[in-house]
Amino acid sequence: MSIVMNTHVSLIGAPSDIGAGTRGASMGPEALRVADIRSMLESQGVDVCDRGDLRGPANPVQGPVGGYRHLGEVTEWNRTVHDAVYRELADSRMPILLGGDHSLSIGSISAVARYCRERGRKLRVLWLDAHADFNTNVLTPSGNIHGMPVACLCGYGPKDLIEMSGRVPAIQAANIRQIGIRSVDQGEKRFVHEVGLEVFDMRFIDETGMRQTLANALESLDRDTHLHVSFDVDFLDPEIAPGVGTTVPGGPSYREAQLCMEMIADTGLLASLDIMELNPSLDLRNRTAMVAVDLVASLFGKSTLMRREPSQAPSLLRAARRKPLTSRDYSPRTNCRHAAGRLRRFLDRHAYQPGRR
Repeated sequence: MSIVMNTHVSLIGAPSDIGAGTRGASMGPEALRVADIRSMLESQGVDVCDRGDLRGPANPVQGPVGGYRHLGEVTEWNRTVHDAVYRELADSRMPILLGGDHSLSIGSISAVARYCRERGRKLRVLWLDAHADFNTNVLTPSGNIHGMPVACLCGYGPKDLIEMSGRVPAIQAANIRQIGIRSVDQGEKRFVHEVGLEVFDMRFIDETGMRQTLANALESLDRDTHLHVSFDVDFLDPEIAPGVGTTVPGGPSYREAQLCMEMIADTGLLASLDIMELNPSLDLRNRTAMVAVDLVASLFGKSTLMRREPSQAPSLLRAARRKPLTSRDYSPRTNCRHAAGRLRRFLDRHAYQPGRR
């Protein structure tokens, strides 16, 4: 596709856990900074501006009213996020939202949808998550709005949230690809099927592999597509990412997640990003933040790719035949010994050396 990704990035902290059921995600932005997200991005050749943290209402820690917890406060936070994200897009910069609970993606993606609509661009949202986040106030067992952002973006939710992009729905279900899903409430599952969300759940990944999953999720993208990634850290298996409020076993491994990010990076189309639900109060020595930052590095071009282009690859056959054959070489035992020695020397010359790329 030969598309160059925008390398002018703005970090936007949104320190709120107001839409979640467990406190602590409000510390996520600072944990990502402690894990050196800025220096990592700069090491990938990215121009980074850290806009600091947004401000909004404190968590009142109250029960649900009409099926929603903290609706007024969640709405205020999302308006602030919407305006900050839209401002960066209008300045031709890539916004990276540092969350914060996942309800804040309502504001983030509403801003992206508004921006794309005004410029006539197509939008594709990759929702990397253990949860479908397609609850409503009727379906939810908790009232926590961090379980509702996809439904709100698709037009199912309270008026102030679903109208934030200036149009209802902000995005069509057909523009969303959900990856890694493995925890869905029963009523929510029926609603997902009814609306027609395209979901690549963990069974799909187990059966077909992450490579085929991403190939399907990225199908039909072109240079006129704005690609938004909403990365809920609980997308990852809790063995590698314990610092989230709603862990679900059986998620993608580190290597699967890295392949996912590398394939997204290969498109060159990434234009905005959310990093959500990191909860340092539940983490082990900032381990989850460091894993998240490492995976974001893969989104910006860091790769484990060690293969050479075919024309540049050294020929094992040529290397094994550099020494002219003599009559001694026709003895099967001698020939095998010589071939093994040449293969060993070849591998010594071309072996991967740790610490080098």
